[in-house]
Amino acid sequence: MEHILSWLIFLPLIGAVLVLAAPAQMARSITWVFTFGVFLLSCALFGPFLDGRAWDGGYGTMQFEYAIPWIDVGGFHIRYHVGLDGLSFPLIILTTLITWLAAWASWNFEHWNVNRGPKGYFALFLLLETGVLGTFAALDFFLFYIFWEVMLLPMYFLIGVWGGPRKEYAAIKFFIYTLAGSVLMLVALLAMYYTSADAVAGPGTFGLIEYVTNPAIHEMFNSETTTFLSWKFGPAMFVMLFIAFMIKVPVFPFHTWLPDAHVEAPTPISMILAGILLKLGAYGFFRVCYPIFPEAASQLAFYVALLGVINIIYGAFCCLAQTDFKRLVAYSSISHMGYVVLGAAIMTTTGFQGAMFQVLAHGISSPMCFFLVGVIYDRAHHRDLNRFGGLWLEMPRYGSLATLGFFASLGLPGLCGFIGEIWVLLGTWSAPFTWAKPMAVISAFGVVLTAAYILWMIQRVYLGKRKEEYAGFPDADARETAILIPMALLAIFMGILPKYTFDLMNGTIDRVYEIMEPFTQVAFGG
Repeated sequence: MEHILSWLIFLPLIGAVLVLAAPAQMARSITWVFTFGVFLLSCALFGPFLDGRAWDGGYGTMQFEYAIPWIDVGGFHIRYHVGLDGLSFPLIILTTLITWLAAWASWNFEHWNVNRGPKGYFALFLLLETGVLGTFAALDFFLFYIFWEVMLLPMYFLIGVWGGPRKEYAAIKFFIYTLAGSVLMLVALLAMYYTSADAVAGPGTFGLIEYVTNPAIHEMFNSETTTFLSWKFGPAMFVMLFIAFMIKVPVFPFHTWLPDAHVEAPTPISMILAGILLKLGAYGFFRVCYPIFPEAASQLAFYVALLGVINIIYGAFCCLAQTDFKRLVAYSSISHMGYVVLGAAIMTTTGFQGAMFQVLAHGISSPMCFFLVGVIYDRAHHRDLNRFGGLWLEMPRYGSLATLGFFASLGLPGLCGFIGEIWVLLGTWSAPFTWAKPMAVISAFGVVLTAAYILWMIQRVYLGKRKEEYAGFPDADARETAILIPMALLAIFMGILPKYTFDLMNGTIDRVYEIMEPFTQVAFGG
């Protein structure tokens, strides 16, 4: 079993090679089989997380861990080191599920020009999955960075070649923003490597877990006397890494690439972008920023929380102003991910748990919403909200699933979007920061705005009288229904029985909080 995680990571890459070698007409079938196989293989990893074995040790206790020397030249000691805990395992499952469903959504590709080059599309699609899975599993910072960069190129081409009319602009904008964050991450990881060498008076390390569990390294990283270019080391590293990750979330003011990328991307790529790639930034917060630099996190808590609140309110107001259906869903992602940033910033167990739950809930509801938009775009060939109306009467199955999906995004009690948001709001309200309660109140106003734009959208698109323009539109077919059903069921399951989702991740979340607690007590004045 020690190699199962490596098989999981690189199986899509094998599939990409087969896609390139096979005839073009077989590309989508091979991709479907490989993505489904990777999903089934990921389900085999549930064991330790269901029976509690995953929480037997302290922070850094990993399941399916595998480590070997990889690069040992020029004074650098880089390992191929992978493993799973409560932070990464749920995101691995989310990745394999949404990628499989997105591959299935790619089946009907004639509508968005994949017939230009299906082999290239599906090979890049599978390479993207390898990059994402590797990033979530990597425990060596250099390896993490390599997989992080592997994701950039496939997504650039998937948008820039197979996207909409302004695809080149959207792809280049995505590339520049992400590359800028990557440069900051590279500077930070090199600085951390050399500083870790000073801490142990020996060879440095890229080990993400060792940065936390080695007392000498952790103390030097958070020491007031350790500097980087005359700045305090901890805050400097935290800010650089936080910017790199907040670009991916994305967080205001680094958010402007997202609506353009979503609008121009093919529907399956929007599903992956919203459901998985945005979550990489949030994962970086909890894997890198907070456990490694807890003192800087406590010092900068107000500013991080403020950015989260801005995301919530600004994204919601932008949604109210949209007439493009897909752009509205894109801006809703900005608003919903603001709760993740706020939950991390307040540094309480409730806030951390709510933020991670919101990461997973948004990873279900957002791809569902983007696919729902894609279904109607395939039929209407436009996304103008003001031209729709009465679609539920023409397409009852689609309209029912659409209502469930958008209500899940809204945060209706009993569906997945409610739990994460209410946990973050409760955690913010209970935090001892003097500014916490006002921010909780302002963020709660975001819930009202979300209800406003979602209900207004449903009224404009699905309710009202039949329109002749859409008479005879076929309802969701068997393939479209089969893609929507797993996401709909998960939205209900996570909303009604959130305990099972919390059980997968809370063991690790609690240990992250234990690392943060001494520093948060100082920040809270305790």
